[in-house]
Amino acid sequence: MSSNQPRLSIGLPVYNGEKFIKEAIDSLLTQTFEDFELIISDNASTDKTEEICRAYAEQDKRICYYRNDTNIGCARNFNRVFELSSGEYFKWAAYDDLHSPDFIKKCIGVLDQDPTIILCHSQVYFIDEQGNFLQNYYIKLKADALKPQERFHELLTKHLCYQCYGVIRASALKKIPQMGGYGNADGILLLRLGILGRFYEIPEYLFFARSHPQQSMSMFFPNYLLLGNKNQKSSLNILPDFYGYAVWFDSANKGKTLLPHWRIIWEYILSIWRSSLSLNERLCCHRSLHQQLKGTEYLLLKDLLKVLQGLGKSWQPASIKQQQVTL
Repeated sequence: MSSNQPRLSIGLPVYNGEKFIKEAIDSLLTQTFEDFELIISDNASTDKTEEICRAYAEQDKRICYYRNDTNIGCARNFNRVFELSSGEYFKWAAYDDLHSPDFIKKCIGVLDQDPTIILCHSQVYFIDEQGNFLQNYYIKLKADALKPQERFHELLTKHLCYQCYGVIRASALKKIPQMGGYGNADGILLLRLGILGRFYEIPEYLFFARSHPQQSMSMFFPNYLLLGNKNQKSSLNILPDFYGYAVWFDSANKGKTLLPHWRIIWEYILSIWRSSLSLNERLCCHRSLHQQLKGTEYLLLKDLLKVLQGLGKSWQPASIKQQQVTL
């Protein structure tokens, strides 16, 4: 590690991660690239996560452990680790995933060599709770295209957002809004990064995404492994529960009237018009929105129907009370 600020900051947000966090931390501490800080933000865990993390922090000076007094939601905890970082490069790490020992070294090598690349990641395969191989992740995005509107088009494709766990230029992350408290917030963050610059995927399997019942995708997107399977045709039926995700990203959303699919469309549009794209590039992005989201209009109707159902339930007691008074 350098005597000054580290070249890389790794942010690890966690909540109740006692089952897998030791393996995750070990896979980071054994990286061949050593000039990093590891920032852990514990979202008020109720298991042994705090005890485990504090023990690691005592053993390795590169580790900084922070604990939130209350659970602030996923998005704010993800943002918190970035706010606490100081490195030229930044990487999010999940408490349950694993990395090949040369993952970071190879990613930083790409970023150092090409300033037009703002995010570098690798190919992904899935592992189970015991760390055994499940399947490769076959979704490939051409997010290295030279034109921003082409990258925008690619990043609208259905994917599982694993690029978020690549190595990112901190300067690029500072130019876009923080991760939001709504469904697909990680996908929209990637979309906004893609407008700024190119992604590069190392053609090696260096990142191992763990699949298990306690993770958010298993709770809100139970068929997600089918989406990453090369033998599975893309289907509109393979969709996450964006209502559940909106609460997961921001716990303050619990009990509120939400229009999660409308919100996603709105964030897509904001991404276009708050960028430095030319008029022609913006028009191309709007065309991509129409092309890529065509056939999902029923989801917007679903939002409205859910709101009407909620209003109906809230009106019913008052209606019954009025009948009782009349009688």
